[in-house]
Amino acid sequence: MKRSKHLPGTGRGTAAGGGGGHRSGGRDQRRFPSAMLGRCLAALLVALPAQADTLIDNVDGMTLDDTNGIEHFNGLLIGNDGRIIQVLHRGEKRPGKVDYMVDGKGRVMMPGLIDAHAHVMGIGFAALTLDLSETKSLAEAQARIAAYAAAHPDRPWILGRGWNQEQWKLGRFPTAAELDLAVGDRPVWLMRVDGHAGWANSRTLAVAGVTALTKAPTGGRIERIAPGGRPAGVLVDSATDLVDKVVPPPRPEDRDLALATAQQLLLKRGVTAVADMGTSIEDWQSFRRAGDNGSLRVRIMSYAAGTEAMALIGGPGPGPWLYDDKLRLNGVKLYLDGALGSRGASLKAPYADAPGTKGLRIVTDTQLKNLMSRAAFDHFQVAVHAIGDEANAALLGAIEDLAQTYKGDRRWRIEHAQIVDPADIPRFGKNGIIASMQPVHQTSDRLMAEARLGPARLAGAYAWKSIAATGAKLAFGSDAPVELPDPFAGLAAAISRQGPDDEPFGGWQPQERVTREQALAAYTVNAAYAGFGEGHFGRLTRGERADFLLVDRDPLLASPTDLRATKVLQTWVGGQLMWDAAKAAEPN
Repeated sequence: MKRSKHLPGTGRGTAAGGGGGHRSGGRDQRRFPSAMLGRCLAALLVALPAQADTLIDNVDGMTLDDTNGIEHFNGLLIGNDGRIIQVLHRGEKRPGKVDYMVDGKGRVMMPGLIDAHAHVMGIGFAALTLDLSETKSLAEAQARIAAYAAAHPDRPWILGRGWNQEQWKLGRFPTAAELDLAVGDRPVWLMRVDGHAGWANSRTLAVAGVTALTKAPTGGRIERIAPGGRPAGVLVDSATDLVDKVVPPPRPEDRDLALATAQQLLLKRGVTAVADMGTSIEDWQSFRRAGDNGSLRVRIMSYAAGTEAMALIGGPGPGPWLYDDKLRLNGVKLYLDGALGSRGASLKAPYADAPGTKGLRIVTDTQLKNLMSRAAFDHFQVAVHAIGDEANAALLGAIEDLAQTYKGDRRWRIEHAQIVDPADIPRFGKNGIIASMQPVHQTSDRLMAEARLGPARLAGAYAWKSIAATGAKLAFGSDAPVELPDPFAGLAAAISRQGPDDEPFGGWQPQERVTREQALAAYTVNAAYAGFGEGHFGRLTRGERADFLLVDRDPLLASPTDLRATKVLQTWVGGQLMWDAAKAAEPN
């Protein structure tokens, strides 16, 4: 997901072209009513009256033990600090007196799931703006854009996300002229599903001053119309900054509403902790406001959007865990290349379906090492977006070089690692590297990846099992809102290599499937470790935070199809009930 100061490059990628990468942040001129914010906050406040000793009994519990094997239990005793006092097994005596006792009614209990790569504010803003992710054609998108603009005549800008020319089977990028047909009287700026390209109408290009004479910035591309070089309407990667800088920013209360909305969506899907990839200072301030007023419900492991934001938020180094382990600035998110769907991922050889390009580099090797060194010097954790095989090879080389200087427990993170030359895969097992990958990208991007790469380069694509076999830790996430923040869909994809349509038969590159235990670890203990959260949360074990789910089926036994259909009945964070499906279903 590409960096940005502007909101709406946010949304799920439900078809080929998701490409693993999305622009985070939150510019939106929308003014959301304070009553809506109040309702969203109230929806989160479904916790117990106060923290106190609580016994959750009569559950079909499972967690990972300290060897990542499965431990079964049937009760949890939780202290008034939200930590687990005791994991109770069948036949063990229950405490004689507790403040609260909850009958689990035999339901399945599992650890709260951790999304190791998402964009928290983007999730919230995406839910509050125009969403094109389900559109199947350009004409359908134009109709939806026109209807949205008509329904919001007071908005000076129309902002949104989720378009995908691959899903539309357009065979090219859409144009400003085609967007003018939907809305021509005010600026429109719509981010592609992967957040690595923006679609502007003519009014937007004029406001931003993008003309035939405008030079694309390093790491960016302006699609042009020949002859003359007039901008066609789509700007790729760093070129999107030309428009982002003129989009009106949201107010603090808009950001707070987006955060409340995002938390509700995450808790509903069983996500109790998330790594926020690309936190701006404004995002951080919203997180802190939520922590201060008691409305921070999801644990956030924060990675600043570049070294300037890192220094602004963290100062001399990473801070401590705040708000009972709900918030910490771990490090910095950097970008090396673009996304596969917009042909911005940096490849060693030209694209099979566009022989004239190998993709885009956001920074050079020297710039990358300088940025990584700047962060590592002050002990910030470094997370770098790398999608193409050339970018991954360059990043592996940078880590190998810097590891000679920066010793200790660095936990270098490679975000996405989608396309890797098989010759480079063994390098993941060195220097404590964490492969932060998103299983649903494989199922969303399969057909597009085949077209972009050709059959000869698919062996190292989304190579979860091979990378894990090197000793690198897998941490799984969604890249939400590029994809839905749905860990059960991710678990199903990880163990089957099949999409929600059960295609292809037998799985795509099935040799790269992982076991259920590996997949669960990647969404719990490994994801916690990847964000320096081990010992705080990730397992249901004595001393850790009581973050858990009650669900309607056993994820270790369900088929991939059934696993995708898992219903989260309750979500608990720190021993407090944060989401209850039964209450959510009640009429207002």
